[in-house]
Amino acid sequence: MFEKEGPGWRLAKDSSRGTFSVLIGGDDWAIELTNQEWEALFFLITELVDQYKAEQNRLMDEEEITLELERSQWWACLQGNKRQCSLKLILKGDGEQKRGAEMYWPIPNAESLTAAMRMMWDYSQ
Repeated sequence: MFEKEGPGWRLAKDSSRGTFSVLIGGDDWAIELTNQEWEALFFLITELVDQYKAEQNRLMDEEEITLELERSQWWACLQGNKRQCSLKLILKGDGEQKRGAEMYWPIPNAESLTAAMRMMWDYSQ
């Protein structure tokens, strides 16, 4: 079992919970994800954070950046500047078989959440 939380976010993985083994949340909300949804989200976030890190050194102090990616059932948007960023996620439902959700973590919560996602992935491997 993996559990981690910080200001404005929570993250947990418990394989014994069956279908919805991953929990991701904010201050007053949470959603449980399937392992497939978690894996797709992890790879999307990894790619998005890598893009952000590659652009950080090119940004001037007053410049802002918006990066968006869409993979599988996920859409992600990272917005920020040279020093910090926020993160918005949408899990797209189809209205009948899949649920949908929108999630948001403001500056500076998004950075510690994405770091914890990497820790959880490494712990699970």
